[in-house]
Amino acid sequence: MPELPSDLRLQVAAALREDLGAGDVTAALVPATQTVRGHIVTREEAVLCGSAWAAETFRQLDAAVRLSWHAADGERVRPEQVLCELAGPARPVLSGERTALNFLQLLSGTATATRAYAEAVAGTHCQILDTRKTLPGLRSAQKYAVRCGGARNHRLGLFDQVLIKENHIVAAGSISAALAAARHAASGLRVEVEVENLAELREALAAAPDIILLDDFTLEDLRAAVQLRNAQAAAVQLEASGSVSLEGVRAVAQTGVDYVSVGSITKHVRAVDLSLRLEFETR
Repeated sequence: MPELPSDLRLQVAAALREDLGAGDVTAALVPATQTVRGHIVTREEAVLCGSAWAAETFRQLDAAVRLSWHAADGERVRPEQVLCELAGPARPVLSGERTALNFLQLLSGTATATRAYAEAVAGTHCQILDTRKTLPGLRSAQKYAVRCGGARNHRLGLFDQVLIKENHIVAAGSISAALAAARHAASGLRVEVEVENLAELREALAAAPDIILLDDFTLEDLRAAVQLRNAQAAAVQLEASGSVSLEGVRAVAQTGVDYVSVGSITKHVRAVDLSLRLEFETR
């Protein structure tokens, strides 16, 4: 299982603060001594992700709430499968129900969409990458879900890899000038440059960045780009990008590019349908 992000607790605390405000006025109607048992089920096939966020939600509300998981992050689950059993004081369970499910539904949706893309390119040497098109405040969570889904993370933010795009090139004066400036300003970091046609690709290959992003290339031009790279600078990796669909991603991968970046796996997320079913205990 991938390493959990360091800001997980902060993400959960922010979500609880948003939902609870000054306190859960509805849960207060339940007797303080009331206990409950329940289980979380999925109504559809999915790739599970977000169990640590759900567990942390209840931990922050009341450590007496106990969770027992029957599936792990990254596992494919089937409709009506019990994902988790929980038991404890009723008030914190009721207060944390929506926050816990929100994390599970969102991150499982991201992991499920990612798995579909990863499986679509299986058998090629190409790998799926994510992008920075994530939900504000939840980037590390979605990046974790992408890894659970079987793809790789691109850069985490603007700080850990250089990505030179059209506006940077215009400001620098040329692709080669932008690459030279990047190597000087960000020594030690991987440098990637975006190109929009084969002429720009040739200029970029001559400057030998770590990665070249091929923006909205046709399949024919992607194949030509791979041939140029193989002939001139085999160490440079190629990344295809630009509205790549699930139906078309395998054809892109088969051109010989090293990566395909897909913004939709984190941007166009459809939450997985989950439910928390509770039984109140009597004494």
